[in-house]
Amino acid sequence: MKGFLKNILWPTDFSHEAQEALLYAEVFAKAFEARITALHVSPDLSLALYDEASAGIQQELIREMEGSKTRAQAKIQAVARKRGFSFKKIIVTEGSASKKIVETAEKEKADLIVMGKRGQSLVERILIGSVANHVLRHSPVPVLVTKKRKQKFEVKKILVPTDFAKEEDVERDFAWKLAKNFKASLTFLYVLELYGHEFRLVDHMFKAVLDKFQKKIKGEGKGVAYSAEVTKAINAATGIDKYGRKFGYDLIVMATCASSLGRFFLGSTTEKVLSSTDLPVFVLPPKYC
Repeated sequence: MKGFLKNILWPTDFSHEAQEALLYAEVFAKAFEARITALHVSPDLSLALYDEASAGIQQELIREMEGSKTRAQAKIQAVARKRGFSFKKIIVTEGSASKKIVETAEKEKADLIVMGKRGQSLVERILIGSVANHVLRHSPVPVLVTKKRKQKFEVKKILVPTDFAKEEDVERDFAWKLAKNFKASLTFLYVLELYGHEFRLVDHMFKAVLDKFQKKIKGEGKGVAYSAEVTKAINAATGIDKYGRKFGYDLIVMATCASSLGRFFLGSTTEKVLSSTDLPVFVLPPKYC
């Protein structure tokens, strides 16, 4: 189980948010005995080299690009010295940040991407940042979207929203692995939206899910403490966020699988939760569906 996560990719733009994300990455690296690969993506100024700028200006742009990469390398090395560990690898490149993150995760065989979510304005809280959005839609591996910590980050309670879709088996499997390694408890949460299912139907669906989950745990060895809860809310995202914050959960595990047209787009429940919650969210991208 320790080998579940071996290589964690930490993209950084040297912002405070990126530094916060590194603290989360360290917690996961320690728990799973993994290494962290650091990535910085500088702006690509190469297009400016092909306009009508003089040769002198073009050379200056080239020097600036190389200087920027050198400074980024030094900054990352300084971070490692300050934190008292060494990165598995430091990668400094240029181009589109979102595309390079996805490409690097695939090339370096990362098992997890840990990154923050930019934006606190009203619009940005409705739609997550463009970089995070692209990564979540195209990542070949799970993505941990971090939040600003109010206290030391630890994983003791994991919340797993469910709508009883078959595609959520992979979500429950990842949640179980995380819980087992962190020695955390799991709570499966169904949000009964206003005018939604009758409670008797919810109870029946929950029983089927938990029976299946319990058989898996018995087959894998030592069990994980888990429970099933139902909460009422105007919509699923609101219910997940409020329940997680009210009962002090440390991590939310969600998949972006499409069991219906409404879940096909990331801009539904998963993205709404990411935009509103103050809790870190471990997201399984569409690839796992």
